[in-house]
Amino acid sequence: MADETKRRKRSGGRAGGAKRRGSAVIEQMPWNPPINRDRPTEPLDGAGIAAIHDGAMRILEEIGIEFLNPEAVEYLRASGGCEIAGENVRMGRDFVMEMIAKTPEQWTITPRNPDRQLTIGGRHLNFGNVSSPPSYWDMRIGKKVTGTREMCRDLLKLSQYFNCVHFVGGYPVEPQDIHPGIRHLDVLYDKLTLTDKVAHAYCLGKERVEDVMEMVRIAGGLSDAEFEASPHMYTNINSTSPLKHDYPMLDGWMRLARRNQGLVVTPFTLAGAMAPVTMSGAVAQSLAEALCAVVLAQIIRPGAACAIGTFTSNVDMKSGAPAFGTPEYMRATQMTGQMARFYKLPLRASGVCAANVPDGQAMWETSNSLWSAVQSGAHMVYHSAGWLEGGLIASPEKFVMDCEILQHIQRYMDPMLWATTPDDIAIDAIKEVGDQGHFFGIQHTQDRYTTAFYQPFLSDWRNYEAWEEAGALWTAERAHHLYRDIVAEFEAPPLDEDIHQELLAFVARRKAEGGAPTDF
Repeated sequence: MADETKRRKRSGGRAGGAKRRGSAVIEQMPWNPPINRDRPTEPLDGAGIAAIHDGAMRILEEIGIEFLNPEAVEYLRASGGCEIAGENVRMGRDFVMEMIAKTPEQWTITPRNPDRQLTIGGRHLNFGNVSSPPSYWDMRIGKKVTGTREMCRDLLKLSQYFNCVHFVGGYPVEPQDIHPGIRHLDVLYDKLTLTDKVAHAYCLGKERVEDVMEMVRIAGGLSDAEFEASPHMYTNINSTSPLKHDYPMLDGWMRLARRNQGLVVTPFTLAGAMAPVTMSGAVAQSLAEALCAVVLAQIIRPGAACAIGTFTSNVDMKSGAPAFGTPEYMRATQMTGQMARFYKLPLRASGVCAANVPDGQAMWETSNSLWSAVQSGAHMVYHSAGWLEGGLIASPEKFVMDCEILQHIQRYMDPMLWATTPDDIAIDAIKEVGDQGHFFGIQHTQDRYTTAFYQPFLSDWRNYEAWEEAGALWTAERAHHLYRDIVAEFEAPPLDEDIHQELLAFVARRKAEGGAPTDF
């Protein structure tokens, strides 16, 4: 803590600055969360939508969901719209549709830097960093290792540095060198001082949730009333598929609902394991598990800001291991996007892969999953940068490589690419060149060449001989050097010193009180 108390208000980071040889100040695209201008891919026809909706409603009506939290059960009982037998809760479709209709179709999250406010819903597309892996891999270490606070801090620095990463989810790697009773205090301190983007709370016990909400409130310089006026953070909970919601996640869900913060529910339904082997069956089960949590939130606080998530994929039926970025994953994501629009709810998707190192498999699987998120009309895309081994490994090289894809998507959504003004149609330029010349030297090209095409920060477009002469570095090697430079030159975003001291005092007090209870 001694080094932390010396930290003072600083100037902002260098993301987006001019490119310099040997510097981490790369030429990257500016902060500009994209607007998804494409029509979504919709594999389901009207009958398909009706069939999946009916399947989800029949699960809720005839089978029910186990709510393993007595307080949640009592809220549902008091609503008058549920049939309850012990922890099993069944709810009719009319009641479900009435309650989810209270959810806003679009809402915002405002972090401590209001310039980083995100809109969840509509055509807005927001990408988040890798979250929650217990392990870490980089090229310098060369093997899978347990996550530490230093590794977590480095990934937070990458999350802040890259403008194409819009929100900071859970721990980018689990820092297992910090006792779990106080881990949330140290990581949230790091997150709120090293980044100024939207942050997240894990629903892992009331102390962790309440501490994180208080730290986000302090970092934003907000009163309790200002904090609760609109979302300033969010949580994501996962159902315990099949057909269960557990105690701590429901506890946190209800706490954030009461304080009007963002709520995302994402069933983890692996077809063939925790859900039917068919995609439509897995999607129907996922929707049932998600919608009942939205119902609970609306009972607690009508109009609570909710989104549903899709994490429906398949398992390798030979080994039982989860697979990601598969054709089945892509279609399930698109199908869930259709259903989210049917229910008029914002959607969360993910950028994921099953690969163990940042290689070709990692990139094609991640690219598939990211583009399926775009095609589905998703509004929040978790794990967009840095994910490996089905979420068990975080990698800084993979993080940097993924950011190149995210910039591709952002550029792809730039409406200048399909502008059709007379200057864009360029008849005069075509006349000038005719059938004998070329377009390199004419004024029309000279006026536009610096912004006409996407410029990569990582891809190497030189020919083989030039690439070989420059050191013959493969993509992951280039990403490794870039990540090391970014971390070495990183400058944290500004934070008022009084607020910083209040954060430090809160962390110190909660540590002295013992933090959150644990079993060890």
